[in-house]
Amino acid sequence: MAQDKSKPFGALDAKRRIHHSSRTFDVANCVLLVIFTLLIAVPVWNIVVASFSASGSTGGFALVPDKFTLDNYKAVFTDNGMWNALFISIAKTAVGVVAHTLFCALFAYPMSKAYLKGRKLYSAMGIITMFFGGGMIPTFLLIKSLGLLDTFWVYIIPALFSYYDVIILMNFFRQIPESLIESAKIDGASEWRIFSSIILPLSMPGLATIGLFHGVAQWNDFMTTKLYVNNEALYPLQMRLYNIIMQSQAASENGNMAATVLDTTTRGVRLSTIIITIVPILVLYPLVQRYFVGGTMLGAVKG
Repeated sequence: MAQDKSKPFGALDAKRRIHHSSRTFDVANCVLLVIFTLLIAVPVWNIVVASFSASGSTGGFALVPDKFTLDNYKAVFTDNGMWNALFISIAKTAVGVVAHTLFCALFAYPMSKAYLKGRKLYSAMGIITMFFGGGMIPTFLLIKSLGLLDTFWVYIIPALFSYYDVIILMNFFRQIPESLIESAKIDGASEWRIFSSIILPLSMPGLATIGLFHGVAQWNDFMTTKLYVNNEALYPLQMRLYNIIMQSQAASENGNMAATVLDTTTRGVRLSTIIITIVPILVLYPLVQRYFVGGTMLGAVKG
């Protein structure tokens, strides 16, 4: 009888230990998340403060600017080259996302069908592109032979295909019931009508996921301009920022007072440009985050 009476107390003890362990884990997790958040937020806040500072100084952390000014941002927005660069960045990101998403969806839809002839061969070829590339020089020669050098389309056409994104979309398309597609075919819908009216609307989480992936990559892309574009009218924000940094370093190497003043002024403009560059992504990401999380999980787990 004594043993029977002790069982509830033993179970209660186990529950208390589990509860205590869970609370310890939660506290430790919160502490780590706070530390990681500070590691990310503090440098960003320091850049924001310095961009509103008259000196543009980044010598140490400051909660507020030492001398608040909007001159750095005025210098950015009154520069015609900066407005053109902003337009190019927005245009190549918008056109690139639409073209890339549609192209990958057109490739992924037939690849999601088991009856597609040569499917294994196409899949093997796609997987190879995920691990191996042609190299910088052969790629440059290909871009040149296609006539894409110093054109806007050099940002769009070479980035149309990504087999990683195709895999995500394939897994989404496989989740759509075949009975739904068969019903549409019985009603006389063509493959194009099924794809545009049924497949794409039901796969919005997947489309939003790869759209976000490619949008961030397009917005932050710098090497494409560096390698294939010499026309300054086609420079995006990232290349414009690179030129500002190079001018600042060249001025600093002169070592005279004028160079120091130029370096200080350029530093503030550079930091302002950085803030302007990252704000669109910070605004856009929360809007598509719910699609992004769901799309990544479903596209990765279900096959």
